[in-house]
Amino acid sequence: MDETTRLAGLIQERIDDTLAAQRTELEALGPDAAPLLTEASDYLAGGKRMRARFALLGYRSVRPLDVDGDPFGELGIALDAASALELFHAAALIHDDVIDRSDTRRGRPAAHRHFGALHAAQGWRGDGAHFGVAAAILLGDLLQSWADELLQRACDGADDRAAARAAREHFNRMRSEVAIGQYLDVAEEQRADFAPEPEQLERSTRVLVYKSAKYSVEAPLLIGSALAGASREQEQALSDFGLPVGVAFQLRDDLLGVFGDSAVTGKPAGGDLTEGKRTVLVTLAREALPATQRRVFDEMLGDPRLDEQQIEMLQRTIRDSGAATRVEEMIGRNIDRAEAALDFAPLDADVRDRLIRLAHQAGSRVA
Repeated sequence: MDETTRLAGLIQERIDDTLAAQRTELEALGPDAAPLLTEASDYLAGGKRMRARFALLGYRSVRPLDVDGDPFGELGIALDAASALELFHAAALIHDDVIDRSDTRRGRPAAHRHFGALHAAQGWRGDGAHFGVAAAILLGDLLQSWADELLQRACDGADDRAAARAAREHFNRMRSEVAIGQYLDVAEEQRADFAPEPEQLERSTRVLVYKSAKYSVEAPLLIGSALAGASREQEQALSDFGLPVGVAFQLRDDLLGVFGDSAVTGKPAGGDLTEGKRTVLVTLAREALPATQRRVFDEMLGDPRLDEQQIEMLQRTIRDSGAATRVEEMIGRNIDRAEAALDFAPLDADVRDRLIRLAHQAGSRVA
């Protein structure tokens, strides 16, 4: 078994063990709580584990870590922090799907749709859709709570109190930035009109950075490296690397949100178009359109009733505008910038190579 496969298995095992322990702890609440706890396990049964992998690499870039070592010793501390990020990520996705009214996630019903279907199957009274939303919000809250407990366990296990405080501070800042970034995204969609260029591009970029880019790569690297006792110079190098990789990761997500194959992404094709996402991709497309075509584009963007042909028309408009090509170029430039940030970084040389490989995966993924 290669190391990547082993680490993926260890992360999943730590997540499974955490959820099983929580379920045992909560048995006194009775069988009516079982659907919520079962959905937690089902929701966390898969995924790319990108954030956990970056957290482990952040740790290993500063301090050697024996991946065949004691899972309850130093390795366990790193795995707790990495797994905490996956629980937090799952909570963010569940809440994001509620906000966006998404039907699917990873090829299965979104959590609020799952609970809505449960309501119907049980023949319960009241509004099934509202129950689904309420249950999904509570599931996300529960996973955030467990993520915090897991991160705290990692901090408590660290032998360096200053390192533990630094990791906790990075985690706390990440949570605040994601919540505010999500709010900025929601607020942006409510604006009656697009802002003038280049203000709109700045607004779209700010949402991209704080809603996703920082917490996808930079924050996991900083949390992992802080636990390992990173110096200020090491943290700065990882930040300089992580932010552009996170931007590339989210720019790729923006492309997938418009052009992605639903059979691969597990989400509806053109979902960002029906939701009216004011992404960098959409902003660049609008900038390139003549006034009349831009008005039509604006009228269609965000209409949940768009049919397949209308979605294809918007996709073609974005492609023909050259915006997709420009975003691809931006992804490439950000990956190049990230690589350059590691050229003379005071980090483990082998881990630098692993970071670069994972950065390319983040920028070129298809789901």
